[in-house]
Amino acid sequence: MSNPSNIQAPAAAYAPPPVPGKTLGIISIILPFVGLGLIGLILGIVGKVQAKKAGYKNTPAVVGIVLGAISVVVGLIVTITIIAGITAVAQQCQQLGPGVHQQGSVTITCGS
Repeated sequence: MSNPSNIQAPAAAYAPPPVPGKTLGIISIILPFVGLGLIGLILGIVGKVQAKKAGYKNTPAVVGIVLGAISVVVGLIVTITIIAGITAVAQQCQQLGPGVHQQGSVTITCGS
């Protein structure tokens, strides 16, 4: 007969500690897709710094930084393009005066 005192209990499963800043990194990946690229960029940087201080790699934070930076650059390009277009139309209207004007194949409507 075996002695029950010789039976060892299974070792407890070891859960590694969470990577500091990983949640911020994941959030920073999502934010550029909902129009909040600058906030995503900032959270990615914060998450990366937190992980680096603790000695961990934080891949989601790096991806969030890249996506946030791309989002900010694209947003700036779109904004500059829109402002340039509005400025060009405003200058045309200033020269043409109020009314509807045909410039080649483009119709420009200027207010009063």
